[in-house]
Amino acid sequence: MSEPSHLGIPSELLEALLNNPHESLILVDCQGIVRYISRSNEGFYGASRKEAIGRHILELNPDSELLRVLSTGRAEIGQLFTLRGKERIVARIPLRDAEGNIVGVMGKLMFWHPEKVKQLVRQVEVLQSRLDYYEKELQQAYRGRYSLDRVVGESALMQEAKRAAVQAAASDLPVLIIGETGTGKEIFAHAIHQLSARRERPLVRVNCAAIPHELFESELFGYEAGAFTGASPKGKPGKFELADNSTIFLDEVGDLPLQLQVKLLRVIQEREIERVGGTRTLKLDFRVIAATNRDLKDMLRLGEFRQDLYYRLNIFVLKTSPLRRIREDIPRLAYHLLSTLDETKPRLRRRIEPEAMRRLMAYDWPGNVRELTNVLEQCLLNAGENRIIVPENLPPSVLEKGGAILGNIFSLKVILEETEKQIIRKTLNFTRGNKRKASKLLEIQRCSLYHKLKKYRIEELYKV
Repeated sequence: MSEPSHLGIPSELLEALLNNPHESLILVDCQGIVRYISRSNEGFYGASRKEAIGRHILELNPDSELLRVLSTGRAEIGQLFTLRGKERIVARIPLRDAEGNIVGVMGKLMFWHPEKVKQLVRQVEVLQSRLDYYEKELQQAYRGRYSLDRVVGESALMQEAKRAAVQAAASDLPVLIIGETGTGKEIFAHAIHQLSARRERPLVRVNCAAIPHELFESELFGYEAGAFTGASPKGKPGKFELADNSTIFLDEVGDLPLQLQVKLLRVIQEREIERVGGTRTLKLDFRVIAATNRDLKDMLRLGEFRQDLYYRLNIFVLKTSPLRRIREDIPRLAYHLLSTLDETKPRLRRRIEPEAMRRLMAYDWPGNVRELTNVLEQCLLNAGENRIIVPENLPPSVLEKGGAILGNIFSLKVILEETEKQIIRKTLNFTRGNKRKASKLLEIQRCSLYHKLKKYRIEELYKV
């Protein structure tokens, strides 16, 4: 092993570093005198290392550009260098001491031949073409999935919702979609975006109920590098920044606490954001679609939702209907869901026996499409290889409810029970499943509420 250099690095290791053929280094001091040249440069400059070191760079190459870098102090990366008919792609980098004074310049090989660069350019062009192709394919698949034509239902209320979506897409105004959980609010949001002038860029979805309050600003507005402990060293754009020139979908906007509603309102009004830890204001161009399953008017009355934010969002309103109000759409929707649930056997078309369909249409579906999907999954499991879904395949809750209504639709007892059941569900939706608040609003004892939940078999849907 050789003696270490003054840097503490073994001299043979330092020599191997400087003399590696992949970089072909040449070092020139501030006077233009060559102080080091690698062996791989000997043939290129037409002089041995012994002959070259100590001579002025212009003696080796009268057209050398290294002196210009000594003068300007600016690095030149990826430059074409020609000497004696040989071409290389090089970098010229100024060298500075601890005080920042230029003490020399380094010439470094980047590519042996310009053809290598051309190959890289071609590869980049191919990759870009592939990326463009896949983006177009993805957009087509996305549009097909969220096209308004894919919204199942021909009832009057569904047709009205579709017309409202088309009308909303023609403008750039904020849209507020109101409806119970599982009524397709997100599907309508995607459809409006796909029909709008912003459809070339992806819709950005934000679940307001799922974002921890302490992360709200960093998630929606982004943050700069080192803004807080655990932040990405590169920083991160927020949801609004990602939605620039596109649409941002604020799902469950009614679940935002008041202090966060203020921050959301400012961004929507000013159309600008400032990243957490940043000092620059970013002007943005976005369209807002918001959705909620809560009654915002009741929340306004109770002081739980800001009036100014409500009127900022409540410009164009679209209401989605629960299944109990569009029962005539249930057969079409059920068969559509069956086709998506049973994709493993596309040729074996399932059929719902008429009596089973009547039970499905009679049930109120408090969970709407999500509950219907769950029930159909159970039916497929219960039916096994049988291609016909019969009443016996339905869960007890659907059988009992459907049977009661079908048995006597004029029964006062049934009507009163159904009314009571709907009021309880609506109250629990409003209180987000809080049974203590619900019993207070209903002016009944909590034990009575629990009894009714058990009686109507809806307690599982509203566990706190």
